[in-house]
Amino acid sequence: MSVSADALRQVPLLKALDDKQLKRLAGDFKERQVEAGGEIMSAGRGGVAFFILLEGEAAVTVDGHERRRLKGGDYVGEIAMIDPDAPRSATVTAVTDVRLAHLSAWDFRPFVVEHPEVAWDLLRTLAKRLREAEQRSAGT
Repeated sequence: MSVSADALRQVPLLKALDDKQLKRLAGDFKERQVEAGGEIMSAGRGGVAFFILLEGEAAVTVDGHERRRLKGGDYVGEIAMIDPDAPRSATVTAVTDVRLAHLSAWDFRPFVVEHPEVAWDLLRTLAKRLREAEQRSAGT
């Protein structure tokens, strides 16, 4: 099942894209449902997809500790798309039933290269997550 451009329009990461770009991108995304309690991705495993949460809520855990909650418009899995040889750094579990959009690694890179404005937002997100991880590390 493909994802609609309207669903992607709600994602802050994609805010810089126009309607034509969103429609093209929507054709590359696939939709997936995960029931509450289901695992979306597992720490330590390889990653072949980038996920955008369209509906519902999910928990991100690292070493058994919840680090954050995801809601509609949030995304996860971008680190594995940038560094595909590294294992996933977190486990993401559906807290409620969720609807996800996912994009494969082989579609992710060309998309980001074609849309540098999205790449910049990804870099800002990665920098923020790195700072948060460093703060947690310094506090323990």
